[in-house]
Amino acid sequence: MAISYPLSLPTHTGIASIELRAINAVAYSQSPFTYAGQAHAYSGQMWQADISLPAMKRADAEQWIAFLVSLRGQYGTFTLNDPSAISPRGTATAATISGSTGDSSVSVTMTGTLLAGDYIQLGTGANARLHKVLQDQSGTGTLEIWPALRANQSSVSADLTSASGVFRLASSQQSWSVNEASVYGITFGAMEAL
Repeated sequence: MAISYPLSLPTHTGIASIELRAINAVAYSQSPFTYAGQAHAYSGQMWQADISLPAMKRADAEQWIAFLVSLRGQYGTFTLNDPSAISPRGTATAATISGSTGDSSVSVTMTGTLLAGDYIQLGTGANARLHKVLQDQSGTGTLEIWPALRANQSSVSADLTSASGVFRLASSQQSWSVNEASVYGITFGAMEAL
């Protein structure tokens, strides 16, 4: 059976820790004399992550190693989410989003609330995009999200449960360590696949 991307993360061990980063393309210059500064925001926005897995024996580690090697470096993609935020803190169970490419304020139709910090997913499969809610929103109105929309959305259902995005490895080199007790250590970096 051929490998088809995006892959799903192995779930048999879970993740020990994850560091998610919201990266913005901003140019900033500061006078060395007055320290006055000037900032210019560009449209570039992307997620990055560093993932550490728990210490494990070979049987569990080999599943993760096979997953990482099957990505073929930065070629393959996989879905990733914040494992501590699999459901929204708000009360919304469904939301419909509309907006244009580049919008960070989008129209939302929903019953209930989404709270600042909740995640939503727009799209599926290779087109899945992870967004973070920036302000509390109750019912129908304008929802502030990050990153801005990457494509036009017209009455698209947002996934509010286990919201994920598509990522690729940050490096084309995979490594793992094995100590004298045959315990494996695995960490890897990822970036949003744009």
